[in-house]
Amino acid sequence: MTIFEDYNLKQFDNLELLAKQVVEGFIIGLHKSPFHGFSVEFAEHRLYNEGESTKDIDWKVYARTDKMFIKKFEEETNLRCQMVIDISSSMYFPADKSFNKLKFSALSSAALMNLLRRQRDAFGLSVFADKLYENTRCKSSNTHYQYLLSILDGVLKDNKNNRPTAAAENLHILADSLHKRSLVIIFSDMFENMAESKELFDALQHLRYAKHEVILFHTVDKSLEIDFNYENRPYLFIDMESGEEIRLQSDQVKETYRSKINEYYNELKMKCLQYKIDFVEADINQGFDQILQSYLVKRAKIKSK
Repeated sequence: MTIFEDYNLKQFDNLELLAKQVVEGFIIGLHKSPFHGFSVEFAEHRLYNEGESTKDIDWKVYARTDKMFIKKFEEETNLRCQMVIDISSSMYFPADKSFNKLKFSALSSAALMNLLRRQRDAFGLSVFADKLYENTRCKSSNTHYQYLLSILDGVLKDNKNNRPTAAAENLHILADSLHKRSLVIIFSDMFENMAESKELFDALQHLRYAKHEVILFHTVDKSLEIDFNYENRPYLFIDMESGEEIRLQSDQVKETYRSKINEYYNELKMKCLQYKIDFVEADINQGFDQILQSYLVKRAKIKSK
């Protein structure tokens, strides 16, 4: 028996079978690849020659210079997609349930890699916490796919306590390590030191400045971590990353907690909007397959317009 068999919707022997089943379940509804057309990127301008098609004329340049320039684009055979997973200890929450934030992230990543492999696109995997533990190159082979699945399986079996996160630092490293324009899909609760949120937002902006397209799956247990839905009785709350403990009655802090977490949550959403980052609300209680299907169908519709 493997750690994937306790997933509460389906019973499977391994991650690959589950990823395949999920992708086959919703790919039928996609008339077009949700990532289609991403690999066309601007290269340079050249002077317009009389008789050429006018469809690629840069009219903004014409307005400034009174000269016609053609926008040249580079076509690339494959999309490059880097899956980025936060494996800090907070991602193992809820610790007392069979399905946690890290399992959501791993299963979602496996399903997306399966989809990309079918489209013959290249994909890589990065996992981080206090440091960057894995950072593979993007490839499209089945051998590479199996290797990344083995990394995900190992991550889920690791389950270490007191492992802090350094999201900002590692996202900066990642932005510098991806030498070609890529699609970067991040799975994280983004629960770094909220007093230092500017550093985290700067790291997200760095990815966009490097011309990567970024999708953030903000992975949380909404009921417990955002809404703070605990019974009004004494609890011992333990910080999974530092081990710090505090005993209190939940209603003593509920309003203050909700106010602070929603302030940070809304700021994160606004920064993503400002930086043109896709922000996906990923409540693990909704099921990873439902969240992926909803997002990919929405994205495919936008791309087809």
